Amino acid sequence: MNMYKRIRDLRGDKDLSQDAIAKILSVSQSTYSRYESGYLDIPSEILIKLSEFYKVSTDYILGLSDEE
Repeated sequence: MNMYKRIRDLRGDKDLSQDAIAKILSVSQSTYSRYESGYLDIPSEILIKLSEFYKVSTDYILGLSDEE
């Protein structure tokens, strides 16, 4: 599983909109949409924020582990 699908799934599991997550990350909704679609690489600081917000490891988000 790639990281883009994983962040999409994590967001969906919490029933959150892209706009809601974008506000948490202090980015625009269009920027966050590009993260989920893979058109824009996820910066490490955003990866860490996502990891902390969802309470999962960065390895999980990156698809290196299936353990959250």
